[in-house]
Amino acid sequence: MDRFILLMLASILAGFALLKVPLSDTFLAGLEPITNLIGILAIVIFSLVLMYKGLMALLGRK
Repeated sequence: MDRFILLMLASILAGFALLKVPLSDTFLAGLEPITNLIGILAIVIFSLVLMYKGLMALLGRK
């Protein structure tokens, strides 16, 4: 179970890193809106999963 939580935290950090990566002045500059969207979705989805798992742990359910 601890590895799952660490994986979720690493995914959230990857989402933040994807938001901060500078793509201007590169050939990938056109993909910046897509990478921002993917980063935001990763942060939101994995944060919701962590909150769900925490709530289930508090309620005593697996």
